[in-house]
Amino acid sequence: MTQVTISWLIYTQTGSAWLLGLNGFLQFLPTLVLAPFSGVLSDRWSKRDLLIVVQVLGTVASLTLTTLSFLGLANFWVLIIFSIWGGLLKGLDMPVRYAIVIETVDNRDHLNNAIALYSAMLSTSMLIGPAIGGLLLAKLGANYCFLYDSLSYVVALLTLISMRLRPTPSHISTSGSNTWQKLQEGFSYIYNVVPIRAILLLLALNGLFGSAHMALLPIFASDILKGGGDTMGFLSSAGAIGSVIGCLYLSLRQRVLGLEKLMALCPAISGIGLIAFAISRQVWLSLLILAVIGGAGMLIVSCGNTIVQTLVEDDKRGRVMSLYSLSIIGTLPLSSLIAGSLAQYIGAPNTVIASGIICLLESIWFARQLPLLTSWIKMKTNLPNNLSEAATH
Repeated sequence: MTQVTISWLIYTQTGSAWLLGLNGFLQFLPTLVLAPFSGVLSDRWSKRDLLIVVQVLGTVASLTLTTLSFLGLANFWVLIIFSIWGGLLKGLDMPVRYAIVIETVDNRDHLNNAIALYSAMLSTSMLIGPAIGGLLLAKLGANYCFLYDSLSYVVALLTLISMRLRPTPSHISTSGSNTWQKLQEGFSYIYNVVPIRAILLLLALNGLFGSAHMALLPIFASDILKGGGDTMGFLSSAGAIGSVIGCLYLSLRQRVLGLEKLMALCPAISGIGLIAFAISRQVWLSLLILAVIGGAGMLIVSCGNTIVQTLVEDDKRGRVMSLYSLSIIGTLPLSSLIAGSLAQYIGAPNTVIASGIICLLESIWFARQLPLLTSWIKMKTNLPNNLSEAATH
């Protein structure tokens, strides 16, 4: 909601689409840079304490922005500074949030449900947050959007403080090695453990091509489907609705085994959906297709999260989940750039069709990794001490 409000203020103050794009880039860049370092920190220290520190910093920043906004001092440069600050906090926050989920679950059999519900809450917030922000902007103004954001940090802090997590011993010594060595260890671990490497590569490819259509929705809303702003709003929300449904479905599953097959199937569903969306000329049909694409995309992310969280070694969990976060968010700006550039030359429908074909190829490639993934999951479940030897070559 805050990002929506800042973007709105920047555009209304400057009228520049380029500055609006610059704001989005600056919001993302710190996240990309800091996420791996956040993984190192979460492997060394208490994840709950790290999240509390981030929430306190976020509270200070939000209260400062709220005060400046009510005083009429929230100009373009102030908004840009707080966008960058928000990106810094997100870079520190995201990997820790992913990694702490497993510490909130006493019974590993419930991990799949916990991760699915967590993903469902994220998808729901992406759907509801902008809607609330738009209502507050229209009725009360940007000042109260920032005030609401400040108050929301209080709830988050109280929630974190009330957590009673079982103690998890740190496997990483803070002496004799530096942060760069820890980062290198994390990269080496992911590269050598082939199942994790395959999952992260699929997530990156899905972010690069499976989400390319999102940047082109304004073209489809206005030029292809002959609609207006309301059509654009419906198209933007359809994917989030599908994501929530997909996560709720995943929360009903009890076993990790079998999720790897679902991961292989979902890119094919996304690919067929993208091709269908490209040729659709009916709004209702396009909305239905986008919901299916959104559900398939979220299932890929949630299944990958569940498998990796269940099977990764505890002393490397933070670093792996930081790179997991990067595989999801790191490809989004490049995805938009590629989609926009291709659409300029071959048109939006052909660009989406090409993305769909690549998603189908992703599904075929990942299906070839299934024997290794399945054996890895079975071995981890039955012989956890032999995981690294079985999964590396």
